[in-house]
Amino acid sequence: MSQRDYYEVLGVGKQASDADIKSAYRKLAMKYHPDRNKEEGASDKFKEATEAYSVLSDSEKRTRYDRFGHAGVAGGPGGGGGVNVDFGSIFEQFGDIFGGRRGGGGGGGGGGSIFESLFGFGGGGRSRNQGQPGRSLRASVDIDMHDVLNGTERTITLRRNENCGSCDGSGSAPGGKRETCSTCKGQGAVHQQQGFFAVQTACPRCQGEGTLISKPCGSCRGSGQEVKEREISVKIPAGIDDGAQIRLSGQGESGRMGGHDGDLFVEVRVADEPRFHRDGSDLYTEIPINWSQAVLGDKLVVETLEGEARMTMPAGTPTGKLFRIRGQGLPRLHGGNRGDLLVRVFVDVPTKLTREEKSLVKKVLELDRKRDKKADKANKS
Repeated sequence: MSQRDYYEVLGVGKQASDADIKSAYRKLAMKYHPDRNKEEGASDKFKEATEAYSVLSDSEKRTRYDRFGHAGVAGGPGGGGGVNVDFGSIFEQFGDIFGGRRGGGGGGGGGGSIFESLFGFGGGGRSRNQGQPGRSLRASVDIDMHDVLNGTERTITLRRNENCGSCDGSGSAPGGKRETCSTCKGQGAVHQQQGFFAVQTACPRCQGEGTLISKPCGSCRGSGQEVKEREISVKIPAGIDDGAQIRLSGQGESGRMGGHDGDLFVEVRVADEPRFHRDGSDLYTEIPINWSQAVLGDKLVVETLEGEARMTMPAGTPTGKLFRIRGQGLPRLHGGNRGDLLVRVFVDVPTKLTREEKSLVKKVLELDRKRDKKADKANKS
């Protein structure tokens, strides 16, 4: 199959500087990286750009490519075998492009996360200076509308990994010590050959830490952590929305070897209130009225979250009319005036009437018809 020109792949001219080539590759790598772009063909474009960069960023390879084209940089004997990309070298060479460090054994070299996700292998050992951060946890609490009105507090029971109390998280029993791993020589990473690829992976013996414990702690068996059950108190502010998350910093799992603790994210779920519909800080409710109240007007008693409120409905109120009772809604999360209670009235038409009620309604109906006839005559004259 014919291959695209490497300069065309990166979108640069043949006179492009090393900085131009690096900048062009950075943009393409970020655009087509499989973690960022799930479209079909994105992975192939990422590999194509990486292959082009591996040639044009190397002065010797670039010279051969400029003179002989793809045949000058083919990996197999006699050409035609494609470019032999040494990804072990690329981890180090491309570290600054992806925000990592250049070179360095055992540090989880630059670009590891990108090539790990694309080709399925790790980028090296863990940084022992920073330790291993603790895992963040998630939980949820259920509250009702009254809790939103006043604020509340909930207690969450969870199980999490914490530093072992016997060894204070070191993983070592008294008298024990950490020794350099003989497999990776303390680097936390080993190099392996996988076909044409030279790759750097976390050391399988020390799990990327670079050291081993000579005498493991009997309580945690050398892991430095143990599972404990804890009760965590969560303060829920008034005015909080359904689905909002509260972050409790450092309340996740403990970090290892000096790594920072994870966080706890608590999702707040607000139960539906049958009497009210919430819209931000405002509440909506409906109350029935009878025909005579709509015609003559009346003073109405309305239920609120805090009890009862009274409002005056004027004569001639149509069904569906909205009335606003100020300050009877919910508080705003970040302060300010409370929301309002909006009351929708609707005429409740009775299905059963007494004989007396029917007689009165008929009289009203007759009066309505006479009034309509007079109105028609007036309009025609």
